[in-house]
Amino acid sequence: MNKMISGETKFEPEKATIKSVTKLTEKEKLFEIELDSGKSLDHKPGQFVELFLPGYGEAPFSISSSPTKDGPFELCIRAVGKVTDAIHKAEAGDKVGIRGPFGNGFDVDFLEGKDLLFIGGGLGLAPLRSLVNYVRDNSGNYGDVNILYGCKEPSERLFVGELETWNQMKFCETMETVDSCPVEEEWEGNVGVITTLIPEVDINPETTYAVVCGPPVMYKFVMQELDKKELPDDQRFLSLERRMKCGIGKCGHCQIGGYYVCRDGPVFNYAEIKDEEEAI
Repeated sequence: MNKMISGETKFEPEKATIKSVTKLTEKEKLFEIELDSGKSLDHKPGQFVELFLPGYGEAPFSISSSPTKDGPFELCIRAVGKVTDAIHKAEAGDKVGIRGPFGNGFDVDFLEGKDLLFIGGGLGLAPLRSLVNYVRDNSGNYGDVNILYGCKEPSERLFVGELETWNQMKFCETMETVDSCPVEEEWEGNVGVITTLIPEVDINPETTYAVVCGPPVMYKFVMQELDKKELPDDQRFLSLERRMKCGIGKCGHCQIGGYYVCRDGPVFNYAEIKDEEEAI
């Protein structure tokens, strides 16, 4: 995996401007942000930034856009507390501070030539979207691509238009599911947890690499299903975004065994961390 170089760590926020805000669901909004310097964020898929909102503080967020996207970058933010609630009230033109990018992302060079199986649950599609669109824009460098996405109910689906676009393109095949469907909502797709989709996918365990991101409860059961597919442990990459705070491994808030998620991750190889307590 690509390691962060300590000398490149950014301690002072860079001034940035919110260019647009798009409502995705009742809980999530997509923020398009541009550094005032005009520089590119120069991130790797899977990395994150610290967003500072004056008067409220800062919080870490995965970068949802691909580095192949010119200009502003994108953050998909769920309103879950003081800082995120305040961010949700922000509008285009408002100023914020950005530190980063931080952490280890997905090694896009290593994955070249491989078949890819994306497994995203809920908000986990946000960081996966960065890698999916990177692969889309460089589709000639990768093998077969399958995207599995699940959420609690249809109204919580993220990037609905893009999911449909991806499915219509030749670079991948997508499958979706919802845990349940309220009577007032319309849904003609699969009903069941994300693991109900995995048996339906035909993969070659010798050439396929899984990329997984979702709520913590999901990982154990996804790993069990991948075991049934006989996918080797070292061919599974997980984004373990949890309890991150400072972004540089100083506060210890995100420590898992001997690892700091913000510094050593958030992307980990499953073979390296599967025996760490609380990792899965």
